[in-house]
Amino acid sequence: MKRITSCLFICAVTFIPALAQQPHNHAQTPAKKIRQQKVYSCPMHPEVTAKSKGKCPKCGMDLRPVDQKEAAADVSVASHEVGRQMNIPDVELIDQNGRKIHFYTDLVKGQIVVINFIFTTCTTICPPLGATFARVQKELGDKAGRDVRFISISVDPATDTPERLKAWGAKFHAGDGWTFVTGNKPQVDELLRALGASSARREDHSPTVLIGNDAHGTWTRTYGLANTSQLVQIINDIMVGKTTITTEESN
Repeated sequence: MKRITSCLFICAVTFIPALAQQPHNHAQTPAKKIRQQKVYSCPMHPEVTAKSKGKCPKCGMDLRPVDQKEAAADVSVASHEVGRQMNIPDVELIDQNGRKIHFYTDLVKGQIVVINFIFTTCTTICPPLGATFARVQKELGDKAGRDVRFISISVDPATDTPERLKAWGAKFHAGDGWTFVTGNKPQVDELLRALGASSARREDHSPTVLIGNDAHGTWTRTYGLANTSQLVQIINDIMVGKTTITTEESN
């Protein structure tokens, strides 16, 4: 009995230090990286999100990949700019005639403006956006240029020179009240961010149209490919300081 007890004691004395020297598994096992779930969102309706590719149920546009932080920021921008005064930077840009302008002071201050976002090499939504502006401009008649200004901002300033923008506008018979702007990329990017129209790739830019009455501090964001009568109604509402919120694609 004493021999067995002694043997057990020796084994315990030998085993415990050895156990203490062994690495602890939980300390040595590398932590598993948490993979961020990819989110897909509609460029026009940022509140529409999905975990896989697909089309927006509201407007039919392809959902684009964004991270969750970006998606949340887009929704915040969309909800806070409607019907409220916007903080528009007075960045120096260039219009289609090569004239240097300050965006807020020369184009927006105290004015009623309709703004879209295009690039001249686009073959998808930009030509329809231009055609829609042309129809709205024609429908407004004498109000266009006198009471309402149309502004198209290039999301590809590295390519879109004033000459290219002027030629692109000529395809849609752009009148005197329709200004096309480009400029140095940092200034254009700053403006796009302020207007909630920034995107990682030019191809992902939104078909959003911003309609604002700066004098009243009234702004609304709507679908740039809506039918002409719908857009004209929103513009007329904005002219009297009324906000019509609509982001649905018209039938």
